[in-house]
Amino acid sequence: MSQDDSIAVQLPSRGRGNSRVAYLDRSIDQLIYDFMEEEKIPGMTLAIVQAPYIPRIVGYGVSNAETGLLASTNTLWPAAEISQGYAAIAAFQLVEQGGMEITDKVSRFVKDMPEAWKNVTILQLLQHSSGIPDYRKSSQYDAARDYDPAELLSLVRLADLEFPSGTDVRQSATNFLLLSMVVDAVAGMPYEEFVRQRQFLPLGLNHTMFGKDLGAVEQDNVREHGNRHTLFKSREAYVNPAETASGYAVKDGKIIPVPAPSRSSLRGFADIWSTPEEISFWDVCLAGSILVKDEKHRDMIYKPVRLDNGKIVPAMAGWQFPHHKGLMDIKGGIPGFSSYICRFTDPAELVCVTLTANREGVDLTNLARRIAGALDSGLGSSHLNDDSLYLYESVFGVDETMDRIEKILSARSIPVFARIDHGKNAREAGLEMPPSRVVIFGSPKVGTNLMLKNPGIATELPLHIAVWEDGRGSTWISFPHMEKIAKAYGVEDMPAIAAIRQLLRDIASRAANVY
Repeated sequence: MSQDDSIAVQLPSRGRGNSRVAYLDRSIDQLIYDFMEEEKIPGMTLAIVQAPYIPRIVGYGVSNAETGLLASTNTLWPAAEISQGYAAIAAFQLVEQGGMEITDKVSRFVKDMPEAWKNVTILQLLQHSSGIPDYRKSSQYDAARDYDPAELLSLVRLADLEFPSGTDVRQSATNFLLLSMVVDAVAGMPYEEFVRQRQFLPLGLNHTMFGKDLGAVEQDNVREHGNRHTLFKSREAYVNPAETASGYAVKDGKIIPVPAPSRSSLRGFADIWSTPEEISFWDVCLAGSILVKDEKHRDMIYKPVRLDNGKIVPAMAGWQFPHHKGLMDIKGGIPGFSSYICRFTDPAELVCVTLTANREGVDLTNLARRIAGALDSGLGSSHLNDDSLYLYESVFGVDETMDRIEKILSARSIPVFARIDHGKNAREAGLEMPPSRVVIFGSPKVGTNLMLKNPGIATELPLHIAVWEDGRGSTWISFPHMEKIAKAYGVEDMPAIAAIRQLLRDIASRAANVY
């Protein structure tokens, strides 16, 4: 066949395989550069799955700001609450090998349970529906010190249940501590060893480990050589080395180091360290029968919870389930660090975004959603231009999300000036539209000071948040970027602007999530 007779190759123009990966004409790199600058993040690592591939693994900035260690593909980060996903798999692996039933009482395996806890089931631990208090809220808990499980339980064992077991959901690290103790008993080996043998080793996750094992990671002591690496010149193990990230916080606008977190105080709940690449590899293995064989068991982990009283909660074992079909995510955060994973599991999508950052208190949800939108616009923020609006998908419906927003405002003593129900107004006009509500609120003192600086900003005040349903049934929270509005009116340097920006984002994050 001559060259003229050959069939022309058509390259993908969108979606999988498209070489132009951008969100609103901004590359993924640019999205991350801008986000790190806004949030004062020293370093991040990103991994992207387009199953079965992991086509992008990138480090940005520094994993240690004092020594200049780079955030790289092998930087070790705390998975934080993503660790719950590994614990849930361990529990169902024991069910599948016949060691227990998921509905067994925890007291069958963990001795000396307080009387109030004795009817709590393993499933209720996974659901966070036990009502057992979170030991992290004890005044005696110290996040920086090491504990054994009995010491942690002693912090809450005299406390009452926060609600009757099986009637509500409230995240508690105590649930997954108890789950790890169940695994100890049923597996006949420490929880950590069971997870290592049944998940880390079979999947070849050589850079995934428990926090208490980090001391075994050999690292070049760069401080001895003027913060320069030397061992890579003579030992291949130090080429693209595994190095533990250091954590930071922002105080008074300045980045400050945070003491290394305890490596034993969050057992089962937030105790795993890994790389985004290996978290992504593990994520791909969640899709089928590699780790959990029975489909009905996978459905129990990766679908909303129906509680004993019939209440449905869009969360399970740390995972949360927004209305976007097949989407689930886990938000993580321990002192000094933030982490996030979102999985788009619909067969038409099969995308996962994993982000780790060495700054505490950062919600990575919006950034991850925009990164997903760079791969496929259908995965982004509801096809809207979020250069103008901050967008955040809620796991609840419109009414429940708005009710949660108003409760947050009330708890903070922030007055509500007006409420608008666009859906109701549309019906009264003889029209139909999906639910859409707006709440208008603010602080007269703060608003007045802004208007004294520039009266024109009155056009943008009071503050307002909209909650609405898109054409695919997803619930979105949206509000204008206050910092961009302030810049247009020349008041961007007023201290209130940064506080308003953070307030609005905090309200969205708290209202939109179960955990």
